[in-house]
Parts: sequence; structure tokens; C-alpha cells
Amino acid sequence: MEKTETTKVNITINDIKIAANKGDSVLDAAKQAGIKIPHLCYLNMHDLEVLNRPAACRVCMVEQDDGRNGKLVPACATFVYEGMTIKTNSMNALNARRTVVELLLSDHPSDCLLCVKNLNCDLQRFAMELGIKTIHYEGETTEFEMDMSSKTVVKDSNKCILCRRCEAVCANVQSVGVLSGVGRGFSTTVATAFNKPLIETECTFCGQCVAVCPTGALTGFSNTRAIWEVLADPDKYVVVQVAPAVRAALGELFGYPAGISSTGKMVAALRRLGFDKVLDTNFAADVTIMEESTELMSRVKEGGKLPLICSCCPSWIKFCEHQYPDLLDHPSSCKSPQEMFGALAKSYLAQKLDVDPKKIVCVSIMPCLAKKYEASREELSNDGLPNVDMVLSTRELGRMIKEAGISFEHLPNEKFDSIMGQSSGAADIFGTTGGVLEALLRSYYERSTGKTLEKLEFESLRGFKDIGIKEAVIEIDGTEIKVAVAHELRNARILLDEIREGKSAYHAIEIMACPGGCIAGGGQPFHHSSEEILNKRREVLYNEDKVKALRRSHENPEVLALYEEFLGEPNSEKAHERLHTTYVKRGV
Repeated sequence: MEKTETTKVNITINDIKIAANKGDSVLDAAKQAGIKIPHLCYLNMHDLEVLNRPAACRVCMVEQDDGRNGKLVPACATFVYEGMTIKTNSMNALNARRTVVELLLSDHPSDCLLCVKNLNCDLQRFAMELGIKTIHYEGETTEFEMDMSSKTVVKDSNKCILCRRCEAVCANVQSVGVLSGVGRGFSTTVATAFNKPLIETECTFCGQCVAVCPTGALTGFSNTRAIWEVLADPDKYVVVQVAPAVRAALGELFGYPAGISSTGKMVAALRRLGFDKVLDTNFAADVTIMEESTELMSRVKEGGKLPLICSCCPSWIKFCEHQYPDLLDHPSSCKSPQEMFGALAKSYLAQKLDVDPKKIVCVSIMPCLAKKYEASREELSNDGLPNVDMVLSTRELGRMIKEAGISFEHLPNEKFDSIMGQSSGAADIFGTTGGVLEALLRSYYERSTGKTLEKLEFESLRGFKDIGIKEAVIEIDGTEIKVAVAHELRNARILLDEIREGKSAYHAIEIMACPGGCIAGGGQPFHHSSEEILNKRREVLYNEDKVKALRRSHENPEVLALYEEFLGEPNSEKAHERLHTTYVKRGV
């Protein structure tokens, strides 16, 4: 719900006079005035719209003075009016919050030190802030089976506090609706239809439910123990690749403010962890543009299926397989950069290094939980070997660096290894919404016309505030090429419905499942739906692009060498064998 009302009303919070926006909740007004009110179930997405306001948790209780006796009301669902008086720190309000948090804790596992959300848990934080040292309520506790079926998202309903944030983001942002309230009374939980394991549902594994969960009820599946084991195995040659959005956020896990690039320190940390080769997913992003721009040129010139839809996001691909199986001839046949990298690491790189491909373990560091699922897809393999063996999220990499006792802030800035470590600025911007299509247009134009594109920035495709779908038009040899960008699957649904109805006027479309693209992936440091943090991560990637000598994928000398020495031409038979894939009609 976007706020368009600008009329002001005068209210008082904690004896402070405030001019609040008419239509705001007490929680909104207090936040704008710098007054903190704790809350668990309320969810505001990037300061743009309220996604969840059930007033269910009652942690945000405040005292409203109506001229008689003060009454307790939920700040998230009580709206301001002229002359309103609120106390957020009265004894009644504080005692109400303590009672609510104690009741939640009475039916919550107490193994905080072993929980992956330790020190990142809102329930834990509020218990500490409210000074709760003893739980005065005892009784039966719920017991649910943990769902680890997907090896991507782990669901532990024993830690669920029924805030319904996951349900709200799944239904209202991603329009998938896998999670909803099930049962009544004490047995109520948030679950899938018929309590099916997540792997048996149409879940896209975007991880946005994990990103908004205030406790450890939804987390990412961890591969850190398995990675430590292969790093210690002398018979394994462990190659690591890193996605662009990771370097834009990793530093936040070590106390750096949002907006600081950590590329050099990240590379140094990976070497000290023991990886044999530290390489860049950006290299494969440049290869993706070579393949995808060639595919688009072919479709435009030869009357192929349009619009072509970029295939980098595994979450949107699974969404299409379930929700729009009749449109699976529209996505590019290109594997994602992660999978292209793995396919080349176990063929081209193995050949260059004279290493047996069977000894190579390809590890990916990704901002995205869906990349874990993608790596498990059977069709993403060559010569009987999976393209990618294991995937770590940004958060998992941070934990491994801390486990190893590496002082991140004191690391030198180091560079990626060669052969598959060089990239263009166009590859850097893959990590934010609009970046893939912008990179595609740079190469599509210059490879189609033989001319230089003077202005490489496509401003209309950038940013995400107030815009779910963005458009651009570029003229190539007298033909207007129209493109569109969507982030969040609810916006993808709009574009896919247009294609299904025969109303789409676009030649190419980019879809990213996560709000703002990979910078807000389900495996990134928790950003608490902060638009400010996401904007700063986005600027890191645009700045990396801006300062690079190479800003077009088709100019990358390592990519040109790859084609000359190994693949031949883009979209050649060998390129299709290694770098392209097929999709599965799954249905709802």
C-alpha cells in the first residue's frame, strides 16, 4: 500500500509533538520520529508498501490515552488522528510486551547458541532488550518435523512464532502462495498444502521467506561442513567462483557499512580458506552475454520465438516451469552463469590446467538460495559430472571466514586467478535488477551493427523504487528493439500473462525473482527490507562497472580466447553442448 495522502495530523508520542501523515499507523509515525517500537509480525517492504499487518504478535503494544483510562493498542494497526496521545514506554505497555515475549519463548526451543539465527533473531533481541531472564509460563510445547527435503530452504516449525511474514511475502510479492496458516488453536502452524515437503511443491526457492523470517523457522540449507571436507581432501582440486552481488554485501558481515566493495579482501579470504583456484562468475556472465546476444540476434532475424527471456535466475525459471509451462520456448536456452562456469571449469579449465575433471570440485558462492536447487538439477551436467558440486550463500562464506579465524579487515586486496577470472563491467551489473539486460543490449547493439554504443548506461532499466516493471527502446539499423525488466515474481506474472495473451510487444525481457535483483537474494546478509541498504549495494556494482577498462562482454580477452581455443563460435555445436540446457514442464 503506497502512501499518497499528505495531510498532516498533530499527535503526541512520549510527550513529543509530532506532525504525522494522516493514514499512517502509530508504528509508522513513531519510526519517522525516531522512536523505536518493537514488532515481529509487521512487515514493510523496502519502505514502499505494507505487506503484513495482522496485529497478531502484539509485541508492538502501546498505551493510548483516550482522555479516560489509558488502553493498550497494537501500534502497527492503530492509525493516527488529530490530538492522539501515545505512550510507548509506560509500565502497562512494557509489561504487556514482556508478557507476550515470555509466552512466545515458553513454546520456543531454547537452543539459541546452536541456532543459525543466533544474534540475528528478532525474538532473541527483544527478549534481551526487555530484560527477560525468567519465563513465568510453563506448559506443553509444540513438536513438528523439520523439513530439509529441498536441500535449499530448511523449515523448522518448532521455531515459528506465527508472524505470517513468510506467507505474506510468498503470496503478495512472489505470487506463489506455497505457505499459509494450517490448523487451529495450539496446533496452528504455517505450512504447505497438505503439509507436503517443500521439494514436492511449486516453491521456487527464492529464499525471500528466509530473508523476512524473524526467527530460525526458515533458514538456508548449509553446505559448510561438506566444503571443509573437500578442502581437506588432497585428492580434490577445489575451484571456487563468486557471483557479483556477493562482493557488494560480504563486508556487512564483518562490520563494514553497506555500500563497500569487498572484492579484493574476499579473494584473499578464499585463498586462505584453501581453494586451489579463486575465479569469477563474472567471467561466465560475459560468456552468457556472448551466447544470449547471439541467440537474440538469431530470433530477431530469423523469426524465432519472441520475446526472449533471460535465464540467469533459477527461481524465475522454476516459477515458469510450474506456472507457465506453455511458455517454456521463450526463456533463453543458455544455462545461468553459475552453471556455464561449472561446465567450463570441468572441461576448458581442466584441459588448460591438465587436471582430471573428475578430481575438480566446483564450488559457487552465491547471493541466492535457489542456486543450491539449481546445482542439483540433473540436466545441468556434462560427461556424467554435475556442472556445480556445491553452493555456499554469502552468509555461509562469512561464517567460514570467521570459523577459520581470518581477520577480514586486515586482509590485503588480491586479484582473481587467471584463465576464468577476468571480466567486464557489464558482468558486474548482473547482480542488480536490469543489469543482465543492460549488459545484453551493449553487446547486442555493437555485435549487430559493428558500431560503438556511445552511452553504455541504460538509466530507464536501473533502480527499483516504485517501479516493478521497467522498459527501454534501442534502435538498431532502423528497427526499434523493445525490452522490459521485472523484479519480484508478481511482476513477472504480468509480463508472462501478456505473452500468453499475445499482447507482448517486447523483443527481450529480464526477470529476477528477488526485490532489486540478486543484491537482495535469500542468501545475502539480512537487510531487514531496507531500501537504503539495497540502494548502496546496487551502487557498488554500478561503480565497479564504471571504473573498469572493459565494459562490454564481447571485449573480454579471456572470453575471446575461450572461443578461439575451445568453443569456436557463439551458439556453435560445442557451445550448445556445454552452455545450453532444456526446461521441464512441471505444472501447478
